[in-house]
Amino acid sequence: MDPLSELINLLDNTDKKLFRQFLQLKNKRLDVKNLALLDLIETDDINSLNKLYDPKKNKDAYHALRKRLQDNLLLFLSQKTFESNTDTYDALRLLVAGRFLLENDVFKIGFKCLDKAERLAEHLEQFNLLNELLLLKLQYAHLPGAEDLDALTARFLRNQADMHREAKLNMAYAFLRRELQEIHLEGKIVNLTALVITTIRKYKISVQELMTYKSIYQILFIANEYAAIQQNYGLIERFISQTNRFMQGHAHKKHPYLFHHISILYFLANFHLRRRDFAGSASYLSEMMGLMATDNRYYALFYLRHQLLAALNLFYTGFADDAIALLQGSLSNSKHKSKPEDIEDLRICLAMFLALCNDRGGLKQLTLLTRTDAWYEKKMGMLWTIRKNLMEILVQAQFGNIELALSRLTSFRRRYKKYLLKTSEERVLLFLRMVEKYLQKPDVVFETAYRNAVLNLAGREENNDIFTLSFIAWLMARWEKKTAHQVVLTLMQGDSYAG
Repeated sequence: MDPLSELINLLDNTDKKLFRQFLQLKNKRLDVKNLALLDLIETDDINSLNKLYDPKKNKDAYHALRKRLQDNLLLFLSQKTFESNTDTYDALRLLVAGRFLLENDVFKIGFKCLDKAERLAEHLEQFNLLNELLLLKLQYAHLPGAEDLDALTARFLRNQADMHREAKLNMAYAFLRRELQEIHLEGKIVNLTALVITTIRKYKISVQELMTYKSIYQILFIANEYAAIQQNYGLIERFISQTNRFMQGHAHKKHPYLFHHISILYFLANFHLRRRDFAGSASYLSEMMGLMATDNRYYALFYLRHQLLAALNLFYTGFADDAIALLQGSLSNSKHKSKPEDIEDLRICLAMFLALCNDRGGLKQLTLLTRTDAWYEKKMGMLWTIRKNLMEILVQAQFGNIELALSRLTSFRRRYKKYLLKTSEERVLLFLRMVEKYLQKPDVVFETAYRNAVLNLAGREENNDIFTLSFIAWLMARWEKKTAHQVVLTLMQGDSYAG
């Protein structure tokens, strides 16, 4: 998709009407073609160039028109985004007004504007804006009605320290994100706790400096991704405990940045889900929805992610039909500007639910996952892509497409065997061998040795994750007179199977 179309896709119907009005106000001539171009892009008309200009003319005019439309769209989006952050907008507006008044010798009202702007900026933790405000106050500290110079200087130096702290945290976060990328794509093996401690020391960050919503969010983001890669959420229990203590200490404080607060609740809900504390997960999801409901922007941003976790909680507590209905409703009601990653997450989850319940609808959902493995590896991560490919093999086999399943298995092994060996994930290759034996000889599932090998996989501690157990349950369901969903519920309860 070209950049201009991507920008237009960010607009909902109301925004498009407002953007048209924005263009109409800017258009000074009657022959401007930007509105016509907007119509053609929205209708995806491939002959738009010929409709706007004589084919014999140079195409430069068309490209210049597209460039102007893109520039106007960026201006509109920046204004819209800026104005939607009303507190920040108000603080900056008061700063500009205060400067103008001081420059024109209206001291009393000018300082009042700056005082109000400072209170807003401080509440929002906008340290750069505070820096500009305090510098302006220092510049006019000699005027009548100005604050005490020593008090101003102390606040300015304190804010400089806050700016420095935030810069250190951002550098540390950037470093950890880069390390995480190497874990994802290159199979780098690291100990997360040791990595975080080393990073904190490298950037000279104190424990107290880590105790903010933003830094807690950043650490939890890294920890959650790391645990997902390792398929072991017990590895990040230390970080979760620290987060819980922080949240309890700030339970009655209103935080200016809902994004960080909602994100933390999402990570906590996901952690408790993966640790099978479904009641704890549901509690965090309820709190998360309560915060989302206070701001339409964040409701839209987090809605699909919330629904995914809610559906997983339902599915793994025995309410498969409700979980499937929830995902189907969420997908059918998803907006065109929902993140593709969120849509793909819901769709693969729905495919898994249907397949585990022996519903052929799982095949259809898999056909809707149409992007390339390279796209999935980049956007969704290696683990997600590996699971998707494994699921395709299993679901094709489940509904009788054995030759296709074998072909997919061969392709999977060719593409991912080296990566899996590099990341010490031989268990995936072992599981794949068990699947291959079944594909080559379906009756093997009735042999004691085969059953014992599968049961041994289910009994290993490293395979205790709910998703890993779901794959193993699929194999066990080949000989059980139950669906794989029923099998995985039994496995999670700790009940043993006879070989």
